[in-house]
Amino acid sequence: MSLADPAPWLLLVAGAHLGFQLTVDLVVYPALGDVTHDRWAVAHERHSRRVTPVVAAIYPPLVLLLVWSAVELPTEVGTWVAVAGGLLAVVTTAAVAAPTHGRLSSATADERSALLRRLDRADRVRSLGALVCVVGALVLVA
Repeated sequence: MSLADPAPWLLLVAGAHLGFQLTVDLVVYPALGDVTHDRWAVAHERHSRRVTPVVAAIYPPLVLLLVWSAVELPTEVGTWVAVAGGLLAVVTTAAVAAPTHGRLSSATADERSALLRRLDRADRVRSLGALVCVVGALVLVA
């Protein structure tokens, strides 16, 4: 294995992604859920503004490394385990989490509760995808 091999880079970025997802799932979203309705708009706007650079720093490299791994290591089981987990997280983000955040920005108190539950479920799926991605990356470097 060398630094020209995608596997160690995938493990590094997949690990960072898993840490990010677990932090959001176990810390950030529960804290947002505790915000009162009168403070919601400001809290959600601040969350969105602060988390966007982190998402931008993690997701593009993750996708690029998954593609690189698929091209360079197409016969490895770990590649496809990592790709499956990474795609689960990325697709869930694009199809569920991002649109839900968009709706949360202007939600009423009643709507917000249901949307936060939807976001929690989506985040569990994203965390599972991130974990599967790390497992695949570990298989690649083993």
